[in-house]
Amino acid sequence: MKRVECIIRPMKLDEVKIALCEIGVTGMSVSDVRGCGRSGGHRETFRGSDYLVDLPHKVKIEMILRDEDVDEVIETVLAHARTGEPGDGKIFVMPMEEAIRIRTGEGGDEVL
Repeated sequence: MKRVECIIRPMKLDEVKIALCEIGVTGMSVSDVRGCGRSGGHRETFRGSDYLVDLPHKVKIEMILRDEDVDEVIETVLAHARTGEPGDGKIFVMPMEEAIRIRTGEGGDEVL
């Protein structure tokens, strides 16, 4: 099992979510987050004043997946979240040791 975290632009959430559902992803958690990468933010003008937006709003999608599903999920997110501009986000893949369904106590891939 793997844990996949995708940090993407908020405007891409619906498109990515629909595409993930179409390939059979049945569970995900979505959180509003703020952060920056290499770019360190950008400048915006609001009511005539210039502001540094150093922690822009992003969306984090978290999924626990079977190993064999990870590549297709990554390809899907890349295809639907990419704009080609700095700030498109990141995908992180981490090993997941165990998953347990609280209601029944069962564990492993069956709970996904």
